[in-house]
Amino acid sequence: MTFAYAWIPIVLWAALAQTARNAAQRSLVAKAGTLGATLARFLYGLPFAAAWVALLHALPMTSGAVPPFNLPYVSWLMLGALGQLGATACLLAAMKQRNFVVGVAFSKTDALQVALFAALFLHEVPGWLTMLAIGLATAGVVLLSMPQKAAALAGGARAWSSAAALYGLASGAGFALSAVGYRGAALQLPGVSPWLIGAWGVLLAQAAQSLLLGGWLAWTSRSSLGAIAREWRVSTAAGCAGALASIGWFTAFALTSAANVRTLGLVEVIFSYVVSHRLMRERLTTAEQAGLALVAIGLLALCMQL
Repeated sequence: MTFAYAWIPIVLWAALAQTARNAAQRSLVAKAGTLGATLARFLYGLPFAAAWVALLHALPMTSGAVPPFNLPYVSWLMLGALGQLGATACLLAAMKQRNFVVGVAFSKTDALQVALFAALFLHEVPGWLTMLAIGLATAGVVLLSMPQKAAALAGGARAWSSAAALYGLASGAGFALSAVGYRGAALQLPGVSPWLIGAWGVLLAQAAQSLLLGGWLAWTSRSSLGAIAREWRVSTAAGCAGALASIGWFTAFALTSAANVRTLGLVEVIFSYVVSHRLMRERLTTAEQAGLALVAIGLLALCMQL
């Protein structure tokens, strides 16, 4: 079977699953906090990740020995896991600032930063059409992140050089390093089925993230742990959807460059807006329509160069 274009439906699936995860996670944030809801995604996703690993090893097409993990693999994987946790922390810090909307907008630059870090660390240099696609899609996402009255933000232009902006850029960098780390880990296992690479990557990364974030919350906010335990049904739904999404992302990273995956992954924004406005029956503003159009054009440009 050829995997040349298999990453495209896999990424679309991952984006759909992530949209479902976000919906399930939203109600947890009010009760367990953002970090508590994030832990639920990792911790309650572990059984599903383990089941996927077991299933793949049982199927004739993907059965085989456990992949030969090595120190470079573990190092890249931990870069991805820690980058993801660091990005979440920086995004939280950005949201606590007065000009938090600017910080959130800057956090959406992760696709651009993925292209930069992948070129530096993995020597995967995107072509000009891919860079155009990344630029257009990123501009669309940033536009969607800004409220209608963004121009009235306190501090005016100074908001764009504020602490919120710096935290937002740091958050985008963390998510970018996470993608590059997971892609780098996949490249350390040549000859291994991409399905097994994706499955084991999710299991090991989420186990590490559960231990690290769970330990931090046990030290600083035990109430968050109690909240996700009491809301175990919602936590399980978020964990299942999160595991399905992560399996898709990790498998895609084993098949193509991080820049391709993260750029096409911006289709999640379109899915989220369709679901949100379909359910709430809200009309899109002119700015939102322009932002969605830019994202769509960027994704179309990416597909055209494949």
